[in-house]
Amino acid sequence: MSNPALTNNPALNGKTLSADELRRIYDQPAAQTQRPGIDDPQAPAQGTPVPPVTGAEHPMTYENTISKTVMLFLIVVAGAAVGWWIPALMLPGAIVGLVLGLVNAFKKEPSVPLIVGYAAAMGLFLGGISGVYEAIMPGIVSQAVIGTFAVFGVTLLLFRSGKVRTSPKMTKIFLIAMVGYLVFSLLNFVLMLTGASTDPWGLRTGVEVFGIPLGLIIGALAVLLAAYSLVMDFELIQNGVQNRVPERYGWSAAFGLMVTLIWLYLEILRILAILRGD
Repeated sequence: MSNPALTNNPALNGKTLSADELRRIYDQPAAQTQRPGIDDPQAPAQGTPVPPVTGAEHPMTYENTISKTVMLFLIVVAGAAVGWWIPALMLPGAIVGLVLGLVNAFKKEPSVPLIVGYAAAMGLFLGGISGVYEAIMPGIVSQAVIGTFAVFGVTLLLFRSGKVRTSPKMTKIFLIAMVGYLVFSLLNFVLMLTGASTDPWGLRTGVEVFGIPLGLIIGALAVLLAAYSLVMDFELIQNGVQNRVPERYGWSAAFGLMVTLIWLYLEILRILAILRGD
């Protein structure tokens, strides 16, 4: 899902940066952003060369953002290995991961320890829940991993080719669909928790539409939403690189990608479990 840490961040969301925002982001004088003869009457007339805003001394690049993303991915994998062998850590990992995810999502300045802590905690959760699935349905985890990387790779290729981009209209539809998805998930969880639904997946398998379990339809929608969220993440990273924001914002970008990839993996895992279930 789209990460507020990116969309609410003036350094990454592609919006025009004010003088105060530039001064805060780059720690440079706001006067560099003034237009000669317009914002500052005493400045040289329009057309006179002025020093451009060059951004941070160590700017965010695709390379250092990829390295940070790979580092977080390895931490998630290491945490997953521990969670796989110690399933009891699954629930604590989920709780800590949720808390750290919310904290990181609404921080405008990235915190490396908190982002790394999120990756480690979610690794414990993913390892534990993946181990449970694998014990019941052998081979399902490898299928889910392949599916996740397939969606990620196809989305990245389409983005790099320029064939997919976000738009204000599609983003509004995305947000509405996300709210609907979250409401459904919460309602389904409550029904299962209270025993109102005795099906293994609640409404996901207890309700069918034209003979198709509702969970498969919802899951397919969630995968599409996750793919669109990846496109939003890619655009936000592109904005950060083009604006030459400080390198530390690469951690926010890496965090955003991890959030989306973890969500995508869980959705694909659930779809496969419903398809393979009795």
